[in-house]
Amino acid sequence: MITPDTPQKRAVVLLSGGLDSMVSAALAQEQGYSVNALTIDYNQRHRRELDAARDVAAMLGVERHVTLPLDLSLFGGSALTDLSIAVPKDGVGPDIPITYVPARNLVFLSLTLAWAEALGAHDIFIGVNALDYSGYPDCRPEFIASFAETARLATKTGAEGAPFTIHAPLQFLGKADIAREAARLGLDPGRSWSCYDPQPDGLACGTCDSCRLRRAGFHDAGIEDPTPYAA
Repeated sequence: MITPDTPQKRAVVLLSGGLDSMVSAALAQEQGYSVNALTIDYNQRHRRELDAARDVAAMLGVERHVTLPLDLSLFGGSALTDLSIAVPKDGVGPDIPITYVPARNLVFLSLTLAWAEALGAHDIFIGVNALDYSGYPDCRPEFIASFAETARLATKTGAEGAPFTIHAPLQFLGKADIAREAARLGLDPGRSWSCYDPQPDGLACGTCDSCRLRRAGFHDAGIEDPTPYAA
């Protein structure tokens, strides 16, 4: 048990500002970690999530919150980084959608790993989910497992025999389970943001893949979703 006189273990949590990353960060704290939160400002369409990340970090009282600029709109290739590409609103389909950002979690985890090594932290938390999601390949368990090995091979810390642990505590939970975890942890889901296409009036669109998955999760969990939706 962590006591006031016991130094806490440090972890770096990839905090997007979404529901999953909020719950992941809270679970890290529940496990006794002192959380350092990393948010990537990749010039995403849904920049509203950056405000949510700051709000969530403040709510949780993390040790440190860094927002790192990385302009992936220079690459494009995704509806989230290229404003000329419309966010699909037809529902979650069987194919990888255009909202997939090329290699995003690989890039983000590499940056998270770099900060973890600089801090002397050996634990990284990411809120990826392999059940209720849009089919992104960088959310799969195989990717997370392979990155742990990459982290061991690519770092001074790993080469000296101290591997990193990549925690994906939500990996096999459905959105309803994640909503229930948020409630169990006493979190305010209204402080998180999921929508890919925020409307000019500040409302979540309600029809993008991320909104649909979020709404269905809260509905199935029997928990009210406080997010204001346009549709």
